[in-house]
Amino acid sequence: MKIALKGWQNPETRSLLAWLLGGLFVRSAIALWLYPGFDEAYYYLYSLHLDWSYFDHPLLVALLTGLGPWLTGSVSQFTLRLGVLLLHTGSLLLLYLTGVRLFGRPAARWTLAIATIVPIFQLAFGVLTLPDSPLIFFWTASLYCAVGEFFPASRQPYRPSYRLAILGIWVALACLGKYHGFLLGAGLLGFVLTSPRHRCALLSSWAGLSVILFFLTLFPLWFWNWQHDWVSFRFQLSSRFEPETGVPKPGYSLLKVAAVFAASIAYLFPTLGASLWWVSVRSLWTTLKRKWRSRESDFLEQQWFILCVSLPLTLGFTLLGGKEQILPAWSMPGFWGLTLLLGAKIARAKKSSWGWLRRSLRGTALLLLSLLLIALLHLNLGILQKPSRYALFGGFIPTQSDPSTELVDIQQLRRGFQTSPVLRQALAESSFVFSNAYYLGGFLGMALIPIQPIAIACFSDDMRGFASWSQPEQWLGEDGLYITLTRFHQMPELTQEFRSYFSSFVEIGTVPLRRGGEVTDVFHVYQAKTLLRPYPRSAIDTLATKRANNAESRF
Repeated sequence: MKIALKGWQNPETRSLLAWLLGGLFVRSAIALWLYPGFDEAYYYLYSLHLDWSYFDHPLLVALLTGLGPWLTGSVSQFTLRLGVLLLHTGSLLLLYLTGVRLFGRPAARWTLAIATIVPIFQLAFGVLTLPDSPLIFFWTASLYCAVGEFFPASRQPYRPSYRLAILGIWVALACLGKYHGFLLGAGLLGFVLTSPRHRCALLSSWAGLSVILFFLTLFPLWFWNWQHDWVSFRFQLSSRFEPETGVPKPGYSLLKVAAVFAASIAYLFPTLGASLWWVSVRSLWTTLKRKWRSRESDFLEQQWFILCVSLPLTLGFTLLGGKEQILPAWSMPGFWGLTLLLGAKIARAKKSSWGWLRRSLRGTALLLLSLLLIALLHLNLGILQKPSRYALFGGFIPTQSDPSTELVDIQQLRRGFQTSPVLRQALAESSFVFSNAYYLGGFLGMALIPIQPIAIACFSDDMRGFASWSQPEQWLGEDGLYITLTRFHQMPELTQEFRSYFSSFVEIGTVPLRRGGEVTDVFHVYQAKTLLRPYPRSAIDTLATKRANNAESRF
């Protein structure tokens, strides 16, 4: 008890706990009030179909998504994110400890503050149930382990140790979070190759053991892909970047590069984003000049280590954006590592250089909290919506032009079925529920499975994981429910296409979604009697299913 009290009296410990617990509180409030995103709802279905891996992501996101519902027995946006809330707190702690090892406690404090404040880190890594959360945890664990291996406290000549073997496991686990983990491994290898005093690690027995453990840990990923004709790798490396049939391939555009660069600064928050870019460019220039003076060599070597694991993502995806569409989160693990350099620069800075950023962090945090509160109030009450019962100054954004209405309140959708005798009976009499988009299937699963356990299917040319979770002939002769949103209901050609696959296809009800007393969207429910023939699948889905069937027949 005395030891614990003494630790709490330590200002460093109080500061660390304040940032960790304060960040956890803010993220928990977001997790409670932010409706589930498209991908999050889809990953909920992962947790219902546990497998070695999945079409579009590795294993860990399924385990992380299912943790909250398994522990609580409840399916909601908060329970879906419970694992992420806890895991990201661990990521922040590991980042702080890595900063302590590399640049000292003052630098680590600033690193922790920056990583806690950056909005996209809070959301993509710390709130939303995405593959990025396990990726960033094991990414940071890898950095912590690598720093202990390559930069020990003693100044003795470097000698490879058992940490290299552990590092192979951490990097593999990062890969099981998201495929970006392979870039982390490439960055670590690049550092060893370009650092003369660490190059001996490549020929050590510990490095050989590290490679063995790396591939053993990756067993779930390569085993599943072997069963499914390596469909995940083909999708990630080629299929997702191929233009639609008849659409010419776009050329390289520097304007697109500039747009991706500007977007990264905006998502990081302008002052922090610009600072992270500047510190990376400045650090790269300083390091490449190779001024390995004795007084600065340790710092420059540590700086080079961070750049090797960060720039392949930050710079690489920015340049790739000149040709392909780049999602905002793709480059963010690189910026996560660069916070270590920015924290070190602030801690070492004089008032005339980085002091302005140090002074502005508190104001930045307050501004972001204010914007977050407004966004959450609007999402739940429609305070900016026009019209809305709770609108401020009459509202500003017409309902039909408000992109926030695309997020689905699954509790309203669930209540709509629970309170309608017709819909409740139709659900009980159906063998499966299907929609026309894979992400809508996730919302339907979260809303309906707690009422009645039922199979969720997708009839689309982009089935994603649904191609592995069901067989084309599985529901022949069975009855189902087709559920979709108004924008798809208003496409008669789509409804007519589905009607041709059933003996009877009739709309039996609707479930309106309301915010601020106004209807923001409507789910339309069709009763589909007797599936007459299997719904066709795309070439990549058919190949993956066929390969999986062959593998199952062998066993």
